[in-house]
Amino acid sequence: MIELFDERPFEHEFFIRIAQAFPFLEDLTITNMEAQQQKSDDNNRHFSIIEYPYLATLHLLRIHDDYAEQFLLNTKTCLPNNIHLMMDYDVLQRVTQNLTKDATRINYSKVEKLSLHHKVDLSRYL
Repeated sequence: MIELFDERPFEHEFFIRIAQAFPFLEDLTITNMEAQQQKSDDNNRHFSIIEYPYLATLHLLRIHDDYAEQFLLNTKTCLPNNIHLMMDYDVLQRVTQNLTKDATRINYSKVEKLSLHHKVDLSRYL
């Protein structure tokens, strides 16, 4: 189990190193609200696809949308089948465009169990 938290962004290269250093990683937690600085797009360099073949549980809680994209876009990460994904509902909705974004369908289809967290504004009830 690895838990990663920082106030500086985690870049794609960092996740490559995590996958290489811990090839049998089963449980990963990411907490980081800082946007990634190095992003790939059609006009930029393309990053290699990261594989986590033994990952069983992925916690993406209190994250910037970039980290949801890092793990859900099939152009960045190849998730194993039957994964348990825990993440904020609003982030999932934005990043997958309400589960319609083609680039997230492959990895999202590998999710066997989904635990969603939803932020509730309690001030309106007070």
